[in-house]
Amino acid sequence: MIYCELDDKGQVVEVSLELCTKGREIANKLGVKLEAAILGANLAGVEKQVLPYGVDTVMVADDARLAPYRTLPHFAVLSGLIKDEQPDIVLFGATHVGRDLGPHVASYLRCGLTADCTSLEIGDHEDPKTGTKYENILYQIRPAFGGNIIATIVCPTARPQMATVRRGVMKREVLDANYQGQRIDIDVAKYLKDSDCCVKILQKEVVEKTVDLGGASIILSGGYGMGSKEGFDMLYDFARQIGAEVGATRAAVDAGWAAPERQIGQTGTTVRPKLYIACGISGAIQHRAGMDQSAKIISINTDPEAPINAIADYTIIGDVMEVLPMLAAGYKNIR
Repeated sequence: MIYCELDDKGQVVEVSLELCTKGREIANKLGVKLEAAILGANLAGVEKQVLPYGVDTVMVADDARLAPYRTLPHFAVLSGLIKDEQPDIVLFGATHVGRDLGPHVASYLRCGLTADCTSLEIGDHEDPKTGTKYENILYQIRPAFGGNIIATIVCPTARPQMATVRRGVMKREVLDANYQGQRIDIDVAKYLKDSDCCVKILQKEVVEKTVDLGGASIILSGGYGMGSKEGFDMLYDFARQIGAEVGATRAAVDAGWAAPERQIGQTGTTVRPKLYIACGISGAIQHRAGMDQSAKIISINTDPEAPINAIADYTIIGDVMEVLPMLAAGYKNIR
């Protein structure tokens, strides 16, 4: 089961569609059906957003009390639905909503939950203490210990197996525009009590995002090697020229050279653009975990042994402050 989160316009968010794609793959391996749970209000036709991704059943809870999102109403409906449906696996996007709702549900159902996964696989597991073997277990894979290792976490006995997954680490692919799944409208009154709606939202102000790293096809990213805020100004100039979004490492953000919403990496945004240009970035594992799935990577660095070069398709050895103006001039001449 995939918990499909909705944005303020009633659209299923990107990470939920990515999870539907991955969920279809996992369901095929296990020989089971794929369900999506969508909770909100005025949800006529919402199933059409997820059925093309191979969802067999869309469980829709359409009730005015479920929008906008509040923890208790969504928790009451979703946890009740999971108890009835008995899914083997439940996945959430690692968004503000997913990180709030997932742990509530997992605690109530007394099952495990792995946060901020970057990969999901199906495999077998043998308990090292008892020798008990478990088949078709969900491998929940995520960076750990500050990103210095990649941990594979399993939950052999408790069900459902639950995880939140970061946006951008999995592909979003339409399986069939006419996939023959079905919508089932659930009886919200069966799960939702008046006491679940004790918190009232009196006013809501929506601020549009000014930075969308996850949707950018080209990202020009700067690290501590940019040297200063003025160095980042050069990145912005070149980014406007090539139609790119500007990203940054944690070190550059901590130095005050870039806004926090531009941070890419384990503690920032995960991206997979068509082109990623790393400028003055050494390539700590925490940063690489957030961009190593980019289709093409170009590294500009004075250090030939910089870790970022190991995953780059092309490496330019040189001072970024000298190389960027040359790239800008070359791009202008080619155009």
